Amino acid sequence: MRSRVTMVLAVAAVLLGSALIVPTAYARLSSGDGGSSGGGGGASVAAPAPTPPPPPTLAAGPVSVDFDGEFFSWALMDRKTGKISGAKNMASTSSTESMIKAWIVSDYLRQLDGKKPPADMLKAASLAIRDSNDDAANKVYYAAGGSYRILPNSQPSPVIQRAIKICGLTDTSRGNVAKYQGYWSFTRMSPRDAVRLGDCIADGKAAGPQWTKWVLNEMSKVRGSVSDQHDTYGGGKWGIVDGLPASIKAQGPVSIKNGWTQLAYDGNWHVNCLAVTDKWSLAVMLRYPAKSPLSYGAKTCASVATQLVTPQPGAVLKVPQQPVGKL
Repeated sequence: MRSRVTMVLAVAAVLLGSALIVPTAYARLSSGDGGSSGGGGGASVAAPAPTPPPPPTLAAGPVSVDFDGEFFSWALMDRKTGKISGAKNMASTSSTESMIKAWIVSDYLRQLDGKKPPADMLKAASLAIRDSNDDAANKVYYAAGGSYRILPNSQPSPVIQRAIKICGLTDTSRGNVAKYQGYWSFTRMSPRDAVRLGDCIADGKAAGPQWTKWVLNEMSKVRGSVSDQHDTYGGGKWGIVDGLPASIKAQGPVSIKNGWTQLAYDGNWHVNCLAVTDKWSLAVMLRYPAKSPLSYGAKTCASVATQLVTPQPGAVLKVPQQPVGKL
């Protein structure tokens, strides 16, 4: 009898011990203490943090403009890759007007070869860009080796020839109106070449290492509204820069140079907008009837820039989501 009782107690003790051991071992396995690296059942995994959106920039995309005029074209260069996109007619040309002044100043300063220009010349160079002053631009143009003499064989002036060679321009030529062929403002240029010119100024080839920052800084300080116009100078802070959101402007200075003239010989406004940053170069070129104001062209330039902003303000960034569940 005693031996049976002893056996029963022994069996009970074994069963009780097993009941205590199994839950403890299971708890260790589920919590990872048992050495398993991913096979347990109860741990939850938090969703990955969403990837922050890239800073806004300008990128190739569709542009739609309700434009009433003779010529409308635009081009955009990605300065990281050198790729140029734009309107189908981005290789077609129009007169540069004052847009070319940024090159005239750069060409003059590069030729100094490290020498400091006289104070009056540096002031003229600044006024040619900031106020689009024609008299100041002419002074710099002559100093750079420019001339209004019409050269044979349809050659542009030496100043423009150097722009073609140094900046790799393919569509640029001298003016096609006989009376004005020797004038810098009548230089024919395409939007495709205009963005190449902007890139050439920004990367240092145009003005050289000593003066590039100075030129870009002057271009970032262009002043005067679209309504502040005079016979030989005028306000030029409008166009592309007005179409950029604050989030792009906050990334660094935007260097601009616009060109505009209401020309009697064809009854059109000739309006050009050029802007360049460390990421992109954008040009918009227009000809439209003189009955429309200058502000019409300025708003068209701004509209192109706004449509190329990527991502668009208010766009929802779609981030692939990893399902939240049990491991």
